[in-house]
Amino acid sequence: MTTLYFVRHAHSTYTADEWTRPLSEKGKGDVPQITNILSEEAIDLVVSSPYERAIQTVQGIADQIGTEVLTIDDLRERTLTTEPAEDFTLAMTKVWKDPTFTWEGGESNVDAQKRGVRAIRSLLDQYEGKRIAIGTYGNIMVLILNYFDEQYGYSFWKDLDMPDVYKVTFDQHVLVNVEKLWDRQEEI
Repeated sequence: MTTLYFVRHAHSTYTADEWTRPLSEKGKGDVPQITNILSEEAIDLVVSSPYERAIQTVQGIADQIGTEVLTIDDLRERTLTTEPAEDFTLAMTKVWKDPTFTWEGGESNVDAQKRGVRAIRSLLDQYEGKRIAIGTYGNIMVLILNYFDEQYGYSFWKDLDMPDVYKVTFDQHVLVNVEKLWDRQEEI
């Protein structure tokens, strides 16, 4: 069994630059709790999208286990549009209703999912039997889970927390179990 820990990034300070958008003070405040959750899981490897907010969210566990965060470009968040969507909810609803639909300059669900699944399959093959923390985002994470089990879709995405942590167990390329580890009540 290989276990992936999908860590949806903590709250970030909005900037138009996806690559350098940092965590907000609230987001930075959540990192120690994420690190504590993951420290109970005997993590072997820490990977992330190359975007700053995802790296910052998993940096604590990487530091704790004495490793670098390995960045994987295919784990980046899906590009919804070139310019910020005027109505984000409408934009997201449209791409989930029609997985092949693409907003100007964006990726369809199908294209983003293929990219994300390619990265996950590579990790599953290369690090079979390991426990891997993955710094990620809500949309690409759900698109990846949806590939392996269709119950993970738009409604699941809407109910995610920020941050969020899911323990996802695979037997080779077969999804065996998904367990939420982040408990919103612990934030209080």
